[in-house]
This record gives sequence, C-alpha cells and structure tokens, in this order.
Amino acid sequence: INAGDYIFYTDWAWTSYTVFSISQTLMLIVGATYYLTFTGVPGTATYYALIMTVYTWIAKGAWFALGYPYDFIVTPVWLPSAMLLDLVYWATKKNKHSLILFGGVLVGMSLPLFNMVNLITVADPLETAFKYPRPTLPPYMTPIEPQVGKFYNSPVALGAGAGAVLACTFAALG
Repeated sequence: INAGDYIFYTDWAWTSYTVFSISQTLMLIVGATYYLTFTGVPGTATYYALIMTVYTWIAKGAWFALGYPYDFIVTPVWLPSAMLLDLVYWATKKNKHSLILFGGVLVGMSLPLFNMVNLITVADPLETAFKYPRPTLPPYMTPIEPQVGKFYNSPVALGAGAGAVLACTFAALG
C-alpha cells in the first residue's frame, strides 16, 4: 500500500520512483483485473483503485501519527489508470484477451506518468530530509550506485516501458 514512499529515500528518489512505479502498476493491474473479470462489470477497476486509495490514506495517517509531515508519504495516483482499464473492458465488449493486452499496456504506461504528479507536488525532498533524518539502511537494503546517464535519466520512460511489459503478464495472472 505504501509503495508511494519513494520520496522517503530522498537521495535515491528517481531510482526508487521507477521501482515503486512498477510495483504499484502490478498491484493495481492484478487486483483490478480480478475485480473486472470476476464481476464482469465495467467500473469495478476504478472501484478497486478507490479502495486502495482509501487504504493508502489510512496508512498516511499512521505515518502522520509517527511525526512525519502529512505530505511526506504520498498517495499513489491509481484512479486514472484504473479508469483506462475500465474503458478498455467496456470498449472491447468485455473481451478478456483485449483487457490483458490493451489494458495492461495502458495501465503500465500511464501509471508512472500519473505517479510523477506525486513527485512534483510534494514538499522539497532535500529540505524534508534534513528535518526528518532517516536511520541508516542495512547493507542488504543499500542501493547499488547507478550508471550516470543510463536510461537517459528518465524514470517515467523506464517505469512506463517496464510497466507496459510487466502489466500484460500480471493482468493475465489477475
């Protein structure tokens, strides 16, 4: 639920953003596809995304209770991607294969883009990091230094590309 916490890792925000965008994409596509195919009613993907958003708000409240600023842990933007999934299911006359292929690609490519809104609208990460220092990461959690310029420094493109490929696979699992 708190996969939007990439902003917490302030000095690794872009790397974490890509990884967390993919994880959110897969979490959305599996649950939403299950809801859609189980009920057969277009609109249930958006309903699922709304449930996940409310759960995230509750989790944000827990972070807030621990002393973090409320905008520090960001709500992932699942709703627009879920609406696209519902639209595909409706437009293809409830064709499950089209849902997997077209819906998977649309969700995989759109969620990292919508998720960028989170990174742009939150408080300055560097300022927040100085106010709320985090503990040192254990060795197994320490990220590997990325290559400079790899993927043209575009976390949205990387997240969207990987998400589009993986979301189709995971939509089939859903």
